[in-house]
Amino acid sequence: MHFVEAKGILSNNGGHHGMNIYRGCSHGCIYCDSRSKCYQFTHAFEDIEVKKNAPELLEAALRSKRNKCMIGTGSMSDPYMHCEEELKLTRRCLEIILQYGFGAAVQTKSDRILRDIDLLEEINKKAKCVVQITLTTYDDDLCRIIEPNVCNTRRRIEVLEEMQKRGIPTVVWLSPILPFINDTEENVGKILDECVRTGVKGIICFGMGLTLREGDREYFYAALDKHFPGLKQKYIDTYGYAYELTSPNNGPLMRKFMNTCRENGILCTPDECFAYMNELPEKYRQLSIFDISDG
Repeated sequence: MHFVEAKGILSNNGGHHGMNIYRGCSHGCIYCDSRSKCYQFTHAFEDIEVKKNAPELLEAALRSKRNKCMIGTGSMSDPYMHCEEELKLTRRCLEIILQYGFGAAVQTKSDRILRDIDLLEEINKKAKCVVQITLTTYDDDLCRIIEPNVCNTRRRIEVLEEMQKRGIPTVVWLSPILPFINDTEENVGKILDECVRTGVKGIICFGMGLTLREGDREYFYAALDKHFPGLKQKYIDTYGYAYELTSPNNGPLMRKFMNTCRENGILCTPDECFAYMNELPEKYRQLSIFDISDG
């Protein structure tokens, strides 16, 4: 872990405002796209870069915004890695989002988010908060292999339950589904059943498969050699060096996914889910900081 003074904290991509307080990750997921060389990391991926002035930068940015909006975090690096326990930068940023009356969309794999459920609930009451949880495999033994340094799927489902109790909307990332590993009807079906039971608002799925780029591919293949002997060669024979690796079971699995979502009123296309997460109700968007009560 090392600390930097960042020049800015908020990105604006087509009206979507996002922030990454950390760069790199300690969760060790074998498929992580953020390891790809295109992101130009100048330090080891596990040597977390900490933007120590993130709260100050965020407060300055939000103070200057006339219209409220949703603030996203977690798309590149998980905001609830191990270092957050000590540093509490994510919590401080959530406090600032609450103070200035903005909404929050938080993406994580970690149950550490439960530490901040009080803040998330208050943000949701005053504006809007959406918690996004990644679920890839229902099998906790497999989860420990492909996502080794973060809580297992069963615990993440408990996070969804706790958010449901507080009235905080949730979105699940059903991604990635690894060909020949977790691309089974049993696995996807059990995850979908839990999504229905816990009342998720939407499920983000870009198809059953994964993407591999330079940097990410090498790390993933090394993990296959370690945990799934012989599977690396099957990947190479099947996909070569393709960027998109679609599961042979994509057709039936996507039909099951779409049918389950439609039958249960769950948002099921990425566009629908992102539109929902980026939308802040109009009654909050026009509020100034002087309109927000101290309570």
